[in-house]
Amino acid sequence: MDLVRYTEVPTPLGDLLATDRGHGLASLSFPSQRHGAEVGADWQRDPGPFRQVAIDLEAYFAGERPDFAFPLDLRGTDLQRQVWEVLRRCPHGVTTTYGEVARSVGRPTAARAVAGAVGRNPVAIVVPCHRVIGADGSLTGYAAGLERKRRLLALEGALVA
Repeated sequence: MDLVRYTEVPTPLGDLLATDRGHGLASLSFPSQRHGAEVGADWQRDPGPFRQVAIDLEAYFAGERPDFAFPLDLRGTDLQRQVWEVLRRCPHGVTTTYGEVARSVGRPTAARAVAGAVGRNPVAIVVPCHRVIGADGSLTGYAAGLERKRRLLALEGALVA
């Protein structure tokens, strides 16, 4: 079993819990986020692996567009990893839909399965699942809450009417 290191990264939307299993950022989640990480009894608090994450998040919340170029350790099904890779390519300030993501992964009729994969994204903000909206432009589900989604999209200048 991998040693899990963790820290909390303060943001204007609440502290993000960051984890690393020795291969890169494994999770980044808000408190009470659905499917978010929870500190395990055998985890080790260590802010060291998260210095660049904290720097990039501070820049992001200051309105900049950091590269988020640190290594990620994303674990999931093949579909989940495909969806998360599509999300990583979604530009800052741009939204997409579940249907568009489904087409991008070669499964145009699988919008519901794609929505499930989006909802299980382990790395908030860095894998920008908040940029996925409903086909009608509505702000649909976000594991960390619609208010956070709204604020992230507003920060990026992508808030839809």
